This record gives sequence, structure tokens and C-alpha cells, in this order.
Amino acid sequence: MNIWINRIFTLFIIIICFGSLQAQNSSSIQLANQYYQDGEIEKAISLYESLAKNPRNIPQIHNNYFKILLNTGRFDEAEKYIDKVLKNYKDNTYYLIDRGLIYVQKNEKEKEKAYYDNLIKSLSDDEFQVRIAAQHFARNQLYEYALDTYLLARKKQHNPHIYSLQLANLYRILNRKEEMIEEYLNYGNEQPNQLNSVKNILQNVLTEEEDLQAFENLLIDKVQKFSGDENYTDLLIWVNLQQKDFYAAFIQARAVDKRFRLQGSGLINIGRIALDNGDYRNAIRIFEYIIENYPETQNYQVARRYVIKAREEKVKNTFPVDSEEIKTLISEYNSLIEEIGLNQFTVEALRSKALLHAFYLDEHQEAINILEEIIKFPRMNKSIVDQSKLDLGDIYLLIGEPWESTLLYSQVEKSSKETVIGYDAKFKNAKLSYYKGDFALAQDHLDILKNATTREIANDAMKLSLLIKDNTVLDTSDFNMKRYANVDLLLFQNKKLEALDSLIKLKNEIKMHSLYDEVVMLEATINQELGNFDEAITLLNEIIEGYNYDILGDDALYLKGKILEENKKLNQEAIMVYTDFLIQYPGSIYTADARRRLRTLRGDFNN
Repeated sequence: MNIWINRIFTLFIIIICFGSLQAQNSSSIQLANQYYQDGEIEKAISLYESLAKNPRNIPQIHNNYFKILLNTGRFDEAEKYIDKVLKNYKDNTYYLIDRGLIYVQKNEKEKEKAYYDNLIKSLSDDEFQVRIAAQHFARNQLYEYALDTYLLARKKQHNPHIYSLQLANLYRILNRKEEMIEEYLNYGNEQPNQLNSVKNILQNVLTEEEDLQAFENLLIDKVQKFSGDENYTDLLIWVNLQQKDFYAAFIQARAVDKRFRLQGSGLINIGRIALDNGDYRNAIRIFEYIIENYPETQNYQVARRYVIKAREEKVKNTFPVDSEEIKTLISEYNSLIEEIGLNQFTVEALRSKALLHAFYLDEHQEAINILEEIIKFPRMNKSIVDQSKLDLGDIYLLIGEPWESTLLYSQVEKSSKETVIGYDAKFKNAKLSYYKGDFALAQDHLDILKNATTREIANDAMKLSLLIKDNTVLDTSDFNMKRYANVDLLLFQNKKLEALDSLIKLKNEIKMHSLYDEVVMLEATINQELGNFDEAITLLNEIIEGYNYDILGDDALYLKGKILEENKKLNQEAIMVYTDFLIQYPGSIYTADARRRLRTLRGDFNN
């Protein structure tokens, strides 16, 4: 019995001593690391050297200790230390790679290359060790060796697709874009379900026009060689959309549509993207193709709706707006509703028709009647009802009944919280407060909307908020800002001549006010819409020459290019303006569209 008690007591003493030793070691490691972080190098080295005598401490001290030895030029000490480490951890890939860092630091290129080449060969049959080695090479910025590790392993494993994502990322770091793209394509082909991830990565990487063009050329070659591979075609359509070459995207998508008998489903999406980006010509072309080729499908109904919508946007953005064209659009909407009947597609057409009556023909009661009919329609989709209420609120504001407007906006805001339409309602209430000159209340709404889930509303909120803040800080009376807001309301109410007269008076009285460039920009926009294109360009030139450094500089230059292209039909002058724009404002929100317009004017799209 006494023997067992003695044994247990001895074991207890051993455990206590071991625990005490471990605690002492842990404390010493923490102290050494603290010396390292504080830059007390000699103290850190002395303590690390002592700790390194116990192999169990190596994993906890190695990174800091070895780094100090290399960075302070103690190469002989580093070599002795790492060789001792490798006796205890002879197969540890991390330490094997670190051994070669001595050659790297000493700039002994031949020894470095010979050592790492042999190491990479020894690891290349083991996929797990290959990944560890390549990652550690990359962490030490030895990217070429990381590449060699993956490429040799790929060759030995007879798998041309393995490590493609890792290789693509390394080529990306090294800015070797052709090889990067090839590996991303390789990865996308091997993992088709990750194709959208590849697109997202490429969208962030291929930011220059030349990069997108090179990628397009590569994909065209791939599509020709591998005509049955739909991934290449999908990516080619995607890159065409990135370049805003909607006609080229349509041609590719049309071939896919025919091959897989999609009845226009993919084409609808491309047409909508073209419409959203203001390429009305190609949007109309795409929707007309669907109407002609798929008359017995549901896509026919959608395309019938969207082709009129595209024509509507084209008419509304051709200045001055032709009222006869508006009447033609209303007639087309009537024909669509008569042909198809009232359903989820055509009710949107009915809404659009109401807004044309109200904002372009001054037929307010007709518009109100249509929208009230939609709101009262049984079993109507809630989002359509809410949108119709917002439209109705806009019309009441148009005819000077803002209390009716805010009532409708608030109804939608409360019934559709945290939704896109709910945020839109809140923004309309913010605009209403802005029109009234109640900037504090407007800011309360806008501060919430800056974090809206929809980027468009968040951006609009930010823009209006900055307008108010920038132009009320030094003008505590808010007098001039209220005058400007009133002009904005007149424009919303389609009273362009009255708005222009008020704006000119305001401009003449605030030459030194921070609001001046905003006033000039708005005056230019009104003149464009009235068809006074030369006057609009003169005003834009005032901003371009005197305020090009300010937030409206890119807006003014871009709008000048559009007027020269669309209204004046001076293509060569427009080309010069768009070229200047891309040089001066490469980060502008208008850059992609300016590039598309420039390429169209040069004939790059050949459509």
C-alpha cells in the first residue's frame, strides 16, 4: 500500500514540476516576443537563443527568432539554428523553405535556385505538401517559386486543371494578365458552378479597356476552337456587357438561344441591360427580334412591353420632347393592353401610360383615374399597388397638392419598410421636404437612406444630402438654397420656362456663392431639354473651364459630349470630348458609358 502511495506522490511531484516548467517557458516566450515587438533586439535574441535549446519551443519562437537573425545579418547564427531545427523537424516544409531564405537574404542567387528547385522536386508528388509549400513561398513573396511548385506538381500529377485558381491568383499578383486569364478560364471550365465567382474576380481585375479587349479576343478564339463549350460563350457575352457592346452580346446570345431553344429568355435580360444603360437602339432591336421570332411564348408579352418602354425612353431623352411621339406611345400602350389584356406585364404598361398623360400632355385627371383603377384592382400585386401610389403622389405634387403626395408616400413607407419601394417612398418624402425648404427634416430622411440596401437610392440620397450641406454651411439663412429648391420643384412640375427665368435671376445674384456652379449646371440642363443646345454648351464650358476640379466637372464634360453627339450630330467633336473625358476623369461614374459612346462613334462595334 505504501509503495502505491509513494508512486502516486512521485507522479504528482513530476506533474507539478512539469507544469511549473511549462509555465516558466510560456512566460519566457511572452517576454521574448515583447522584446521583439518593442524593438529590443539584443534582449530578444538572447532569450530566444536560450529558448531554442528546447525543441518543443521551436514552433512558438521560430518566426520571430529566425526573422531577427536574417534581418540583422546574423547569417551564420541563422544557419546553425535552422540546421538544428531541421534535425528535429526534418520533414517540416515550412522550415525547409525557411532554410533557403538565408540564400535569398545573402543574394546568393545560384545557391538559392538550386536549393529551392531540389526542394520543389522532392515535394511535387504530394498534393498536400505542394499546397503548403506554395502558400509559404507566397507568404515570403517568393511568387515565382510558388508558381514553379504548382506547375511542376500539375505536370507530375498529369492534371492540367489542378491548382488553376491558385495559379491565377499568383499571376494576378505578378500582373501577368494573359496567364492569369487563362488560369481563371481553366478554373471556370473545371468548376462551372463557380463561373459567377470568376466573373466577379475578373470584373475587379480587368479595369482597363485594353484588358477587356484582350480578354474578348481570347474568348473569341476559344469560342471558335471549342464551339460546343457554353462557358466560353457565356463569358464572351459577359465581357461584351462589361464593354457595353450590347449588339455583340446580342449576337452571341442569339446563337445560344437558337442552339438551346431558350425562346428569348436570355435575350430579354440583355435587352433590359441595354435599356438601363441608355442604348435604346439596341434594346429596341433585341426586343423586336423576340417579338418576331417567339410570338407564341410568354417572352413575347414581356418583349412587347419592353420595346414600347425602350421607345418611350428614347422619345423622353430626345430634346425637345415631341408631344406627337408621346401620343404615339400612348396609342402603342393601348394596343398592347387590348391585345394581351390586363396582367402583371401589361399593368406596368398601364402605369407608364398614366405617367405620359400626366407629365407630357398635362392630362392629369386621366392619369389619376388610371392609377386609382390599378390601386383598386382586385388581387393586384402589392408592389404594383405601392408603386402606383407613389406615382399618384408624384402627380399630386405635379399639380400643386403636396399634402396628398406626402400622405401617399407615407402610406407606402410604412407598409413596405426595409424594401426597395419603401426606401423610394422615404426618398420622395425627403425630396418633398427639400422642395418646401425644410432642409433639416430632409436631412433626417437622407441620413437613413445613405445606408439603404439599394445603391441607386443610397447614391441619390448622398447626392442630395451633399447639395444641401455644401450650400447651407456658409449661408445660415438658407435663402438661396430655398430659391434653388423651388426651381427644382418647378422643373418637377414641368414648368421649364418659369424655372429657367427664376434660375437666371438667382445666378445673377450669387456670383460668389458655393451654389453658383450647381445653378449653371442646372441652367445648362434646362436649355438642353428646351432644345437650346448652343446655349447649353456655352454654360457647360463655363463649368469645364472654371470648375473642372469640382464635383460637377465630369458631369459637365460628359453632358457636353452627349449634346454634341445626340443633338448637334457633330461626331468628330464628340469624339474629342469623350477622349478628353476619359483622360481627365478615369474614375467617373460616366466612364463606362463615355467609352461605349466613343467606340460607337469610331465604328468599333460595326453595328
